[in-house]
Amino acid sequence: MKEKWKTLVLSSIIICLCIALLRYPQQSFEAAVRGLHMWWDVVFPSLLPFFIVSEILIGFGVVHFLGVLLEPFMRPLFKVPGIGGFVWAMGMASGYPAGAKLTARLKQQQQLSAVEAERLVSFTNSSNPLFIFGAISVGFFHNPNIGIILALSHYLGNICVGIMMRFHGKDDAAHVAKQKKGIFRQAFRAMHETRLKHRQAIGKLLGDAVRSSIQTLFMIGGFIILFSVLNKLLYVTNMTNVLASIVQNGLAIFQLPSELSVPLIAGMFEITLGSQMASEATNATLLQKVIVTSFILAFSGFSVQAQVASILAEANIRFQPFFIARICHGLFAAFFASLLWKPLYVEPFEAGETWPVWLPQTGVQWSVTYVHWLEQYGFFITATACLVYLLITFRREKPPA
Repeated sequence: MKEKWKTLVLSSIIICLCIALLRYPQQSFEAAVRGLHMWWDVVFPSLLPFFIVSEILIGFGVVHFLGVLLEPFMRPLFKVPGIGGFVWAMGMASGYPAGAKLTARLKQQQQLSAVEAERLVSFTNSSNPLFIFGAISVGFFHNPNIGIILALSHYLGNICVGIMMRFHGKDDAAHVAKQKKGIFRQAFRAMHETRLKHRQAIGKLLGDAVRSSIQTLFMIGGFIILFSVLNKLLYVTNMTNVLASIVQNGLAIFQLPSELSVPLIAGMFEITLGSQMASEATNATLLQKVIVTSFILAFSGFSVQAQVASILAEANIRFQPFFIARICHGLFAAFFASLLWKPLYVEPFEAGETWPVWLPQTGVQWSVTYVHWLEQYGFFITATACLVYLLITFRREKPPA
């Protein structure tokens, strides 16, 4: 009976979506174009290098080298193998959904158990610093100091989620981390054995890395366009306001104005739009806007979560723990944003400082420049990569003469 109701609900949602598409074709088209531009100009060129490099590092065994070195840190703190440190670093540097892709890749190679994969993916999917500083703090809030609070809140929240998820599930077998001598020698041996085990020509390795990365990015682009249209349809059909009226009571508990309910709902579907709407709210203080934006960034939106769900399904990793972790991450990030507000924003402002003296400004300026550069030249990078992908696919599928 439960499955019948599930079928009824899902089919009803799809039918309503089709009706909305027919009723609002112009708005749907504009939303699809907006999502396509975001993917084509920014998401694709910014994620592609990280995906390709990650695949190459895995193929050469460098990940196993880092795994041995990071085992004494990652295992006691997060109860995941040392290779989780590589996934964590790459996920933080490149942004959503790199952590999920690398976790699924290592799970398919049997480097992670199912429980370890669920733990690892829960805290290795995060927004990258370029997006936080360039798009959110400077682009929307026009204030680089906001980026410091958002970034620290985001990554501290991720650490808290990782520590919390170490208690998730039961280990398949007891693992006792032993301190051994010659850890660098062991790390090199692990890298060398992995390279010999998966030996292949460099050309083939590069080709496989490019194909796998671009295929994943095509899937990501589809989800970005889909949820851009869905978010627009929810707005034009007034469903966003209906959902916002439901969450207003929850915002009141945290002493947040009801005006932020619409940006929160929009952000729960798509991060960029929700963050922009939160920054433009008029009847809310700057602190309240930052708290809601911090939650939106940590929750990561249903668009990103759908991308992650698709990637995890390929490796037989459950999505439910990841979703619960996103809710917890949102709450942690919102809490840290309110906690860090006074020492990192109010006190420096009262002291006449436009920037905390202990933080370098060069990194933020570089991130803003990089985002603008992507918006200007990202089109050419994406077009070139797609052309290379077509050439590689054509050469491999062309029958021998």
